[in-house]
Amino acid sequence: MASKFWWLVLLLILVVVNYLGTLVHGRLDLTKEKRYTLSTATKKLLAGLEEPVQIDVFLKGEFPAGFKKLANSTGDFLQLLKDHNGAKVMYRFIAPTDEMDNGKPWGDSLVKMGAVPINLSVVKKAGESSNIIFPVAVLRYKEKEMLVNLYPGASNNISQNEINSAEALLEYQFAKSLDKLTTDKKPAIAYAVGNGEPVDYRVMDLEQTLTKDYRFGPVDITTRPVPAEADVLMIVKPTTGFSEEVKLKLDQYVMRGGKLLLFIDNLIAEQDSLQGKAKGETIAYDRNLNLTDQLFRYGVRINTDLLMDLQCDLIPIVVGGTIDNPQMEFLHWNYFPFLVSSNNNVSKNIGYVAGRFVNSIDTIEVAGIKKTPLLVTSPNSRIISTPALISLNENKNVPEDIKFKRNAIPAAVLLEGKFTSLFRNKLGKQLQDSLQAAGQPFLSNSADNKMIVVADGDMVLNDVLPDSGPIPMGWNKYTYTEYLKETPYARTFLPVANRDFLLNCVEYLVNNPEISETRNKDIVLRLLNTQKVNEQKGTWQFFNIALPILLVILSGWIYQQIRKRKYTAGV
Repeated sequence: MASKFWWLVLLLILVVVNYLGTLVHGRLDLTKEKRYTLSTATKKLLAGLEEPVQIDVFLKGEFPAGFKKLANSTGDFLQLLKDHNGAKVMYRFIAPTDEMDNGKPWGDSLVKMGAVPINLSVVKKAGESSNIIFPVAVLRYKEKEMLVNLYPGASNNISQNEINSAEALLEYQFAKSLDKLTTDKKPAIAYAVGNGEPVDYRVMDLEQTLTKDYRFGPVDITTRPVPAEADVLMIVKPTTGFSEEVKLKLDQYVMRGGKLLLFIDNLIAEQDSLQGKAKGETIAYDRNLNLTDQLFRYGVRINTDLLMDLQCDLIPIVVGGTIDNPQMEFLHWNYFPFLVSSNNNVSKNIGYVAGRFVNSIDTIEVAGIKKTPLLVTSPNSRIISTPALISLNENKNVPEDIKFKRNAIPAAVLLEGKFTSLFRNKLGKQLQDSLQAAGQPFLSNSADNKMIVVADGDMVLNDVLPDSGPIPMGWNKYTYTEYLKETPYARTFLPVANRDFLLNCVEYLVNNPEISETRNKDIVLRLLNTQKVNEQKGTWQFFNIALPILLVILSGWIYQQIRKRKYTAGV
């Protein structure tokens, strides 16, 4: 009787095993880059969740193959999170066109949260149609919510490398967002004023970007000390020289563990100075900020020169016509380089960062200080020394490539280590009195600390359009106006990642260093060896196609032989 219903027992076992498989997930990570293994920092965040976190991913719908791959990878990663804390992690995929409870599509809400849609063409049965894609997720924890960009810093020109980069950043993007949602105290960022730093419309995007996740406000460092509660002090495009007393404040802030984030223009070179001049020319010259000796002591020098790059932004330039009806054309402007990331934990896997009249940076050999270039030029760049004549006429003809043969000139550098005070062994009586008045003892060395120096003050500033107000930092108002029109010509403009670079810099300076390490993860697209494929084609076809069929036939034959012997043994 038992042998008669053996198939029912087998069926029951299969049902039980499959049911248990839906409850318990497990996998072995055999990938070289450990793409299916969570870092210790992420595991700690998941273990520390006090309430469930809801994750809504807006990658549902008809997408090109690249975004389908990104959606699948995101689903795999979120399942990995759920496997580690199933009771506290919930996720779902939503189409941006789906309606919310108020009847409006999700896409409208995402735009208000700061999501940047990507307009791509999708091939359907009836032909080609335009599709707006929101490669983002929204995390909700307790009463807070946060937008996570799943395709950071990338362009509309989808490539396999960009998708791989986005997949590699999945853990970092979700881990840093979880860290912010689960931390009650927001880090404080002080914006230095008093040395001609901009406080007008040009910092609107900067302020709006940072106030979302940080306490942000101006501090006049010429009249008061740098606040001790400031985790980061930002100095953006100062235009007047720093006194020794202010430099001492900056120095002692660093010695006490404060983080500096500097965006410095060493030269006076402005696009506005070219407008309205008959020849369209201006001279770039030194601002005399009096910071060279201090930065030199810390390990870098911002040079009094200008970078030019064939990989650059475009601006409208008069190429003909009359005075009353000039003919304008968008031409490359080599003084506005598109900088790229070197392989580092801060700017890795972001897109192009737009600069304007950028200086070069040299690193100085300083004991105990590690120097890491964050942004560099393309392989087709050059340096011009000051005094430099800047002319709109330079770009009417294609520049000679032989002049643009430098590669990877640093324009932003991360400094890490134990810094030595600029005023060590040379603190005068007046400066000593200023420290005593502030109630601060003089420190000649710092503990392990870090700072970021960028040789461009315009990188984190924004232009303003008369009709629509401020535009994202890094864009110039001419190309952004065309980009908004969504014409085929406008699609040739490269979206910039200045905002991403700023946020990455701040996050690296103030966040848990273990989380920053998750940016190191790489997903490598491994190509097949064409020669071996051709030589061993038949062998692998046999293993993948014929062998499984033969094994099934062999198993069936062996099973039949066993049954035949069992039931005919006594006959």
